Amino acid sequence: LSKTAKKTSALLLLLPSMGKKDKKPANGGKSKAEKPAPEVTDGADAAPEPLISDVTVAYASPSSSQVEYRTVAVSSLSINYHGHEILQDAELKLHAGNRYGLIGKNGCGKSTLLKCVAAGEIEINRDIDFYYVAKEVESTEMTALEAVVSVDREKGLLEAEADKLATDSSPEAETRLTEIYERLDVLESDTAEARAGRILAGLGFSKVMQQKKCKDYSGGWRMRIALAQGLFVNPSFLLLDEPSNHLDIEAVVWLEGYLQRYKGILLVISHSQDFLNNVCTHTIWMTNRKLQYFRGNYDTYMDTRLQGEENQMKRYQREQDEIKHMKDYIARFGHGSAKLARQAQSKEKTLAKMIRGGLAEKVVEERGLSFDFPDPGKLSGTILQFLSATFAYPGGKPLFVDLNFGVDLDSRIALVGPNGAGKSTLQKLMAGMLEPTAGIISRNGHLRMVRFAQHFVDQLPFSKCPIEYIQAEFPEIKEIQDVRSILGRFGCTGKAQLQPIGTLSEGQKARVLFAWMAYKCPHILLLDEPTNALDMETIDSLADAINNYEGGVVLVSHDIRLIAQVAKEIWVVDTGKVERFAGDIADYKTYIRRRIQEASGEVKK
Repeated sequence: LSKTAKKTSALLLLLPSMGKKDKKPANGGKSKAEKPAPEVTDGADAAPEPLISDVTVAYASPSSSQVEYRTVAVSSLSINYHGHEILQDAELKLHAGNRYGLIGKNGCGKSTLLKCVAAGEIEINRDIDFYYVAKEVESTEMTALEAVVSVDREKGLLEAEADKLATDSSPEAETRLTEIYERLDVLESDTAEARAGRILAGLGFSKVMQQKKCKDYSGGWRMRIALAQGLFVNPSFLLLDEPSNHLDIEAVVWLEGYLQRYKGILLVISHSQDFLNNVCTHTIWMTNRKLQYFRGNYDTYMDTRLQGEENQMKRYQREQDEIKHMKDYIARFGHGSAKLARQAQSKEKTLAKMIRGGLAEKVVEERGLSFDFPDPGKLSGTILQFLSATFAYPGGKPLFVDLNFGVDLDSRIALVGPNGAGKSTLQKLMAGMLEPTAGIISRNGHLRMVRFAQHFVDQLPFSKCPIEYIQAEFPEIKEIQDVRSILGRFGCTGKAQLQPIGTLSEGQKARVLFAWMAYKCPHILLLDEPTNALDMETIDSLADAINNYEGGVVLVSHDIRLIAQVAKEIWVVDTGKVERFAGDIADYKTYIRRRIQEASGEVKK
């Protein structure tokens, strides 16, 4: 089956996406019938915005008899998005029971690939139901618990699948029927609300929070509800795009454990190497418009890739040496004596055969981004000090009580603890954006601090280009080339400097803000979830910049690897207190995992 489609009108699709596909033509010919619209949830009055538009997709699918049971198999896959070719003659093949991490540089098209699958642009087997967690749930009157239970369709789907398999006597079908009946037994003894409640609890929702209306939650918390819906549905094929972005470390640890037990096909995009290492059984590298497959998690992929590239370079060098030797021989003796000329002709044939057979390509190292934060100069002693500081929001209970600690230029602190405990609020108190309701927060009179906020996008003027933004912030910079240099050091280069900020990718916006922060030349960096929009290479560059920085750093992040790279101290923010943890971030993660196991009864307290 071949298919090419151009989508410019709205798809009849509600997010998150879930559905089953009709069978492809049995004869393998072209299908001219219109695709049925994806299913919509009950009560939908109008079609929502399209999941993806202006996309052209072409591919070849094997006939149904050639496809393994519960396998996604698509070959010769090409995707053109807004005139940009992101895949060309690639193969997409996914097997049930495998958890795939999809990796690649920012902008290579990872999210576009997931959206094409979810929007039905790439048809998959009818025996596979899928769910794509695309965006936060709507701001409605439903409670968080009701929103999760509302997508409960698993039981009906399983019963329908069992009916279809009843007449199939193949070993695969019998195995699947056993799985279905075992799952149906669980669903009969386990109410939907209880199961939804456990998932929400794992993602950080207390019983009180589960009864709170969706409209009363921020976008980040509504994204957690959307993730809970995807886990609750328990589809055959689950697609997740940066699922850990809105989670604290506790919720990330729980999610890792949950996904490790997932038995369907998981395709996940994540910038967190630690998350990919703990969840994925396979890795797909999206590079040069192809999909390259590796067994194992991210670290295994890196070892395999580096070994492969080393072998490729050895082969390349050997072939180039042989080619040079043969060309030199041909040039020297091609017109000599008859005997030497025959030998030269023989080498010429050997060379032509080598070229026809394909030569190893030279491995080109991807150019990494390197940036730094300037030396702010020295300030003596403790430059930021909390003295019996207490804080409460107006009309609320105290969030912090009697805090006593200090921060200096040598500080490398990671703040951890559950969402809502006050990590971001603590940073705002440090920065002077909030003042204590009792006690004192003392700052050196020459202290400069800047804060990278978790929702940094809201701080940037979308209508201005990066050059105009920097010029407005720092009018003392007169030369435009100096402005370009400031932005360029953080990877905002070329046309991106002249585009409206609102049209830049999230990663590019982050780089603009980093450039702004660096020019402020702060003594203390306050970083609140700085990695959400960054690719792995940029995160490593950020870690290097922090380690080379001469000032203090207070970091809030769910990225375990970044914390491990830069933090010297782990401070736990919870129950109104800020306490130093006795250990590193790996020890803290082990502690959290054991707490989760104790709460679930997996281990004794």
